[in-house]
Amino acid sequence: MGLWKPDPSFYPSPRDAMKAPQEELAYVVAFNPDQDNRPDALAVVDTQKGEIVGWTKMPYVGDELHHFGWAACSSALCPYAPHPHIERRHLVIPGIRSSRLYIIDVKADPIHPKIIKVIEAEEIVKKTGYTRPHTVHCGPDGIYISALGDKRGKGPGGIFILDHSTFEIVGKWERDRGPQYLHYDFWWHLGLDTLISSEWGTPDMVEDGLNPEHLLGGRYGKRLHLWDLRSRRHLQALETNEHEQMVLELRPAHDPQKAYGFAGVVINNQDLSGSIWLWCRENEKWTMKKVIHIPAEPADPDQLPPILKGFKSVPPLITDINLSLDDRFLYVSCWGTGEVRQYDVSQPATPKLTATVRLGGIANRTPHPKGGMLGGGPQMIEVSRDGRRVFFTNSLYASWDDQFYPDGIQGWMVKLDADPTGGLILDPEFFIDFSDHQYRAHQIRLAGGDASSDSYWFS
Repeated sequence: MGLWKPDPSFYPSPRDAMKAPQEELAYVVAFNPDQDNRPDALAVVDTQKGEIVGWTKMPYVGDELHHFGWAACSSALCPYAPHPHIERRHLVIPGIRSSRLYIIDVKADPIHPKIIKVIEAEEIVKKTGYTRPHTVHCGPDGIYISALGDKRGKGPGGIFILDHSTFEIVGKWERDRGPQYLHYDFWWHLGLDTLISSEWGTPDMVEDGLNPEHLLGGRYGKRLHLWDLRSRRHLQALETNEHEQMVLELRPAHDPQKAYGFAGVVINNQDLSGSIWLWCRENEKWTMKKVIHIPAEPADPDQLPPILKGFKSVPPLITDINLSLDDRFLYVSCWGTGEVRQYDVSQPATPKLTATVRLGGIANRTPHPKGGMLGGGPQMIEVSRDGRRVFFTNSLYASWDDQFYPDGIQGWMVKLDADPTGGLILDPEFFIDFSDHQYRAHQIRLAGGDASSDSYWFS
């Protein structure tokens, strides 16, 4: 009888993962903005040639594929509950509009992934009470999936679990949710048995675009929540303030023994600025403070969509962040102003801006050498395991795209080259135009793993 061996793309530590071979493929979810007549798809991108080499079309219309993730990753090397029999083979892709889940096999034919299972919204509601699945993380004991709300389109939102092997729904994750009601992202500190979750809004607050009344009334999410990962109980809530709203993407330190991480906050309802907040553990308590402030930029009202004309400025709209595997560089997507920012966060409480690149943007429409003038701006951002390549796409969410870019968004994906000591250079030849296929591109997953897919057990 042979021994089970872990998948070779599972790594005990971030340092080991950084030594992995360079990715050759990227998987990118692409959605049809006209959700009534053609299904969404998973695109396969050759990252060396900079071109789409494969498509997998979904069988139904109306999904709006959004965030997705691997069914298994390096977290499977859990020292107290190892899973040597699972592998990085399947992608779990939710439809945020349909509340449907697709399980897709990329191993048998990496360029032509195959749908092996579809989980319908009715089953998810029946077994968890949740709808609008959003973020997928491969955990040590199952596949964790966040959901924005319930079947009424209200709250609370939360997390549910799929079995690693059968992809059956296990059930709702929370045992005691305390004051948590709004939901968005989540991740964890495995070495500290702590899960962190963030807040956006319930489906009826976000599905039709940004609601100015909710924003001015301070109704969007303002808190982080700390949980005991094993007991599934709420421990503590941390709040920004009454004006800083939409606490979205979470990026904990990759080193499992480091008790800190970064949260992106989309907008301040007084001055339209965006911000990055640091959470950390001090004296047996978790605390949170603002460490990066990005102001809005003045603009001619004639260049602005109706929702911004009265402000005469463009908010950065921080819609995604990413952290390199060595915990040194934080990347910030400013979807409104059309900017990617790189910060040196080797001293987490005092980040230093090291590089910026501009593409697109509400007012500027900064062109790409191959793509010309661009609609949309840097949005979903992904960093290679070695930290040398940064990929991003430009679509946020169909209704929000149309609200902030009413002239339209053509889907695109680009690449930046990152200097390991700091600095970014746009690759002028890498430009993938998804509008040729009448799609908009959203999240990216790199074959073999990337900076936001895996969590690790060892420093």
